[in-house]
Amino acid sequence: MIFLNPAILFGLLAASIPVIIHLFNLRKLKKIEFSTLTFLKELQKNKIRKIKLKQWILLALRVLIILFVVMAFARPALQSLQIGGTTSAAKTTAIFILDDTFSMSVVDQKGSYFNQAKEIIKQVLSQLQEGDEVGVILFSDNKSQNKLTSNLFEFVKNIDKLDLSFASGDLNSAITRAAQLVSESKNFNKEIYVLSDFQKNKITKENLSNDLSELLNGSIRLYSFDLSDKDVFNLSVDELKINNQIFEKDKPVSFSVTISNNSKQAVSNAVVSLFINDERAAQKSFDVNAGQSTIVEIEATPKTNGFIDVVAEIETDEIEQDNKRFAILFIPDKISVGLFGENQNDLTYVDLALQTAGQEKYQIERKSLNQLTSQQLNKYQTIIISANTIISGIEQFKNFVQNGGGVILFPSSNQDVVRLNQLYSQLGLRISSSFVGKVNSTDLKIKFDKTDFNHPVFQNIFQNDDKKKYESPELNAYYKLASSGNQIISLVDGSSFLSEYKIGKGKIFVFNTSPVLSWSDFPIKSIFAPLMNKSVTYLSSKERDENIFLAGDEVNINLKNTNASQIKILRPDKSDEFINLKDNSGKDYLAYSNTSNAGNYKFYSGDNQIENISINNDPTESKTEYADESEFETYLDQINFAGKYISIDKEENISQKIMQARFGSELWRYFLLIAIILALIEMTIARNAKKDLEGINQQ
Repeated sequence: MIFLNPAILFGLLAASIPVIIHLFNLRKLKKIEFSTLTFLKELQKNKIRKIKLKQWILLALRVLIILFVVMAFARPALQSLQIGGTTSAAKTTAIFILDDTFSMSVVDQKGSYFNQAKEIIKQVLSQLQEGDEVGVILFSDNKSQNKLTSNLFEFVKNIDKLDLSFASGDLNSAITRAAQLVSESKNFNKEIYVLSDFQKNKITKENLSNDLSELLNGSIRLYSFDLSDKDVFNLSVDELKINNQIFEKDKPVSFSVTISNNSKQAVSNAVVSLFINDERAAQKSFDVNAGQSTIVEIEATPKTNGFIDVVAEIETDEIEQDNKRFAILFIPDKISVGLFGENQNDLTYVDLALQTAGQEKYQIERKSLNQLTSQQLNKYQTIIISANTIISGIEQFKNFVQNGGGVILFPSSNQDVVRLNQLYSQLGLRISSSFVGKVNSTDLKIKFDKTDFNHPVFQNIFQNDDKKKYESPELNAYYKLASSGNQIISLVDGSSFLSEYKIGKGKIFVFNTSPVLSWSDFPIKSIFAPLMNKSVTYLSSKERDENIFLAGDEVNINLKNTNASQIKILRPDKSDEFINLKDNSGKDYLAYSNTSNAGNYKFYSGDNQIENISINNDPTESKTEYADESEFETYLDQINFAGKYISIDKEENISQKIMQARFGSELWRYFLLIAIILALIEMTIARNAKKDLEGINQQ
């Protein structure tokens, strides 16, 4: 047994007071001889013996009462473990697992869950001594190297600086890291403190198969503090989907906003707003039942070119961090197009068709196919080629497509099915072709059969969507393509006229006929010019979905179009960050991982913005369903936790609960109860002894 408040034991000296008083009160009875009462002497002696016995009993009781009262205040406890009686003096290693995800922003009468957790940590730290080791593991940070420190003062300062993160995490990963860290310590006492709201879906992200019994053995004490204590009202924007694949200035863009009600009450007439470059562009009301999700369709029109920030936002609630969702559009000022023809005049009509859109839309360069290898292809958004073969530069061309470039591929006006099939094979296109018809002949007049009007190239191409009809060209010479791609237009013989292929991040449109009048009248039909313009716009539009990440993710920034030695990053909080590219020398991509905040990150090379990245929160972090203690205990069983588990309510006396767990069950209540019982016995015996004494005095 040990005492948690040993200084009080000096009070045991008070036990000597009854003894001193007893000694001072000792007195001998006066002997008075009565000749006629000698027969009473024996009776008097017997009574005196009884009185003295009671006095000694009273003395013992009074001493014991003082002893038990003093020891009760000294807080005796049964030790759970000791080595040579030095347990209380052994050094301690305390690991704090702090849930810093934004679900901890919920506020109750004591403040936010997160701030309450930090105060609990500081309260635990006040119980530690010089030489003890501490460390903190954050839910959101699974990349940093966690270290122990014995500098408690500096550790408290760092705890005060911590803030909520938009990044997510799970308890199992944090406990695994804590187990590895605490196993490195040589201290005798090893403790892990878990401070979280214990979201049910955040205990673990995957099926458990890890056995931590060796790391979390019988010497480990694990304390849990469940900060959640209320039903939370929370709506969240879980997805902002861009429905268009072609983006043009002053043309409407359709969005789908997924909103979830994570509460126990239905919501009606709530409002979602859509912001384009920080200006409200549209808003719409919605209803959503408790525990359900709804999709709100909304449109907005971008008024500028370049990178465009898009934000969907709902009204405030108890968790504000998930009320916004971010996305990016990109509308180039001018689309850079390269025309490469095997024959000089093969792309004349294509060039004329693009010029109908005006000089402000395209920046066109016309080159011979032989100049392909001498060009920096990444300066183009779309390349249009009329060729049966690419003798040199095929790898450069394939890399252009793999990295997100768009290509329109026409066969050359020189018929050569063998070389064309070889080109398809070189590009990785699963196409087999055979030549049909005759050049400069009108004997064959084959027409279109089916058109996929749902494809983006036909978006807004007709003034009236109910009349999606156009005059089909007549083909007298073409390659009959057996295509494995996405067939956009087919001919009446079932072969493909226009198909789309995706290669890496880029796309290729494959036409089956040369765009010259000797092969067909396609170049002079009304559909030709709008189809060419829409195809270039579509192929130049980047799939921005690939630039949407979750907070904490590492993103790769393409540096191929910059020669700057430094990259500036404008973060969502409007702060600037600079990265020196000397350490990134020779690499085409910059790996950037400082993405703990949600929002749009803008990357600049000098004054030129080279990229814009959307960082969003993990929608699962918005769920407000919490695990109870039994579910957490089930989890501990699954990882084979072999230590001692103590659950502490945040309303309890935390220090007392921890001390009790360290040193065993406190006995002060029992000692105080014994003192009270002894006091009652003492009063009874004292009353009887007084009567006996009075009887003797009367005699």
